Amino acid sequence: MGGVVGYLKSRLAGSAGQLPYLSRTVGIVWRSAPRLTVGWVALLVAQGVLPVAVVYLTKALVDSLVAVTRGGGSSASLRAPLILALAMGGLLLLGELLRAAVRWVRTAHSEVIRDHVSGLVHEKALSLDLAYFESPEYHDQLHRIRYDVQHRPMALMDSLGAFLQNTLTLVAMLVVVARFGAAIPMLLLVSTVPALWVVLRYAHREHEWRLRVTPEERRAYYYEWVLTSRENAAEVRLFGLGGHFRRLYQELRARLRGERLRLARDEGSAGLLGGVTALAVTAVTLAWMVWRAAHGKITLGELAMFYQAFSEGQRLTRSLLESVAQIYTNGLFLGTLFEFLALQPRVVDQPTAARPTLSLREGVHFRGVTFAYPGSERPVLRGFDLALAAGQVAAVVGSNGAGKSTLIKLLCRLYDPQEGRIELDGTDLRELPLGELRRMISVLFQEPVHYSMTLGENLTLGNLQASAEEAAIRAASVAAGADEIARQLPAGYETPLGTWFAGGTELSVGEWQRVALARSFFRQAPLILLDEPTSAMDSWAENDWMARFRRLASGRTALIITHRFTTAMRADVIHVISGGRIVESGTHSELVARGGLYASSWLAQMRAAT
Repeated sequence: MGGVVGYLKSRLAGSAGQLPYLSRTVGIVWRSAPRLTVGWVALLVAQGVLPVAVVYLTKALVDSLVAVTRGGGSSASLRAPLILALAMGGLLLLGELLRAAVRWVRTAHSEVIRDHVSGLVHEKALSLDLAYFESPEYHDQLHRIRYDVQHRPMALMDSLGAFLQNTLTLVAMLVVVARFGAAIPMLLLVSTVPALWVVLRYAHREHEWRLRVTPEERRAYYYEWVLTSRENAAEVRLFGLGGHFRRLYQELRARLRGERLRLARDEGSAGLLGGVTALAVTAVTLAWMVWRAAHGKITLGELAMFYQAFSEGQRLTRSLLESVAQIYTNGLFLGTLFEFLALQPRVVDQPTAARPTLSLREGVHFRGVTFAYPGSERPVLRGFDLALAAGQVAAVVGSNGAGKSTLIKLLCRLYDPQEGRIELDGTDLRELPLGELRRMISVLFQEPVHYSMTLGENLTLGNLQASAEEAAIRAASVAAGADEIARQLPAGYETPLGTWFAGGTELSVGEWQRVALARSFFRQAPLILLDEPTSAMDSWAENDWMARFRRLASGRTALIITHRFTTAMRADVIHVISGGRIVESGTHSELVARGGLYASSWLAQMRAAT
């Protein structure tokens, strides 16, 4: 018994540590729907008091019926039982009305709270640095939140509501049974101790299990994604990988399922012991009350009231235990939720951030920049220096892993360098407002996003603040060569793209790249950053696109990351990166004549082409 008490003390202490989370959750619920919250609490209080009135009416009704039978059943004596029966029927009807009202309010409440909490999660995810999205721990945390955010906050409020309602009713029932002996309420409460131990112990064990298996659950989700997603369908079938990934998924799920079932089996066995203890107390207490009624110490109405009150008390204690378990479990989840909401980005505005101009006058300078990705000890850039003159189209070439794409991420302040500065017209990027800086930049990333929206909407996403006039959309589309795609689509710019939704049209890799290019051109930013813009184009399309791009980029500053020398040679200046530094710079002809790394790579590429 001492071990049980000690365990209960430790778990109750842990529950007390969750009280700040509970108060914060109540605050979220209140802010999201104050009127619904007030109505919900009022209905719960009414439901909590109603059973007590029914119990007292039961006693009065039984006693009045006994009086009727003793009085010979005259019509006058039947009036009181009939009135009491009608009153009880009215209370039962009121109970049904209250339950219907609670169901509606609960549904409305849950929808509002779910959307509000989802909004908080989305807002936090959007504020976090790119480094978080490259961390497995972050994805484990996000996986748990995605799984629970749809129902846990409202489940907690349901549990708190049930706890409030059942506590009100239980207190009233304890008062009712206390009149038959002060020890009876104590017996009722003490009989719940084993069940409370079971509830807290296994709620804690299940939460620990959930935390431990989150990486494996994500791996199972990954296997399922491989088996069912469009992106993998062709290769999975070609290489015959379906059976392999099905086996991996089934083996992992079988292990997780086995652990979960063993936990449920242990909980069920321990719960049986708690239930038997409660039943034994009930049997002894009721036998004693029946003996008292048989010896005329209490009336039949009092026995009926006691039985109803004691049975209701037993039911309420079980419900309270379930509520405690749910509150405890949901409180553990809320720890995860609020830990996520407490994450802070590292790339932030400085208090004295200066507002940038709408155009570049001097250009961009990397000065002694050293950068390594989070979790890596190997710097991608080491004392890196580079100057991009305003109005110039520059290309950066180099081998895979040389750090070319990293330049774009640093210019967009998706990361900050560990050493050195990146300057925009002489001002460190960290001294500029983050939102204003990014509005000055138009980017095509190496793996552009395929938005399952219309072609026109795909383009206007590049600048939601700009006018979505057809002329502006068409101009960006022509500049990127996407106008040809529009002419071939059934509804032109109004054609839905992608296969996520019915009626969508799928594009080729090269066509999606042109759409992404048009989106970046629609942004009309003074600084254009392109990462492998022609990687999915054939040589004819590449020549046509570069001619269009040169016209579009006139007067703007552009940086093209590319492995294609046929693309790089059309830039005003070419920079060769190797070992985290710029090792050569010049025009195509100058670099070929110099006979260095660029020249040898150019000749190798030309020989491969022939």
